Amino acid sequence: MNDQSSIQSELAPGEQALWIGRPRSGLILRGADALAIPFSLLWAGFAVYWLYSAAASGAPLPFVLFGVPFVLVGVYVVVGRFFVDARQRAATSYAVTSQRVLIVSGLFSRKVKSLGIKALAELSLSERADGSGSITFGAQHPMASMMGGLPSGWPGMDQYATPKFDSIPEVRKVYETIRKAQAGGF
Repeated sequence: MNDQSSIQSELAPGEQALWIGRPRSGLILRGADALAIPFSLLWAGFAVYWLYSAAASGAPLPFVLFGVPFVLVGVYVVVGRFFVDARQRAATSYAVTSQRVLIVSGLFSRKVKSLGIKALAELSLSERADGSGSITFGAQHPMASMMGGLPSGWPGMDQYATPKFDSIPEVRKVYETIRKAQAGGF
């Protein structure tokens, strides 16, 4: 389903789409990766070393197999998480309407987050030099800030995720569209 049809199916009668878009595609390095990448390399390296050592020493099979989940987690945190994040963003559409902000997402099931445009008390704009960036709707949960911007696809983290338009082009224009809609300008 493309952006337009994904969003149009969510609009109420009389509701007008003011902006429709999606996050930047492809692999993205985030600020949290400055710590996550070295940690993940150490984790994966140790897990592979431990598994190899256990297998080479002739340890019993259950002891060797105990290390497999740690290697799998290591592979995920080294490379897999980047592909999961890219896939999640590819399956996400955003919209600003005359009444709401919509986030339509989901890899395996469709999730719709709807926030009343007038009820948005706190908007945070984060803009990069190229004009792209993110808009966060509401205060960030302390657990989410502790994770340093890691993707919301980490198990158990969805409950702490603050709704946001992530990695969108021309973020300031979208921000101004939201502000104008809040003021009743549309």
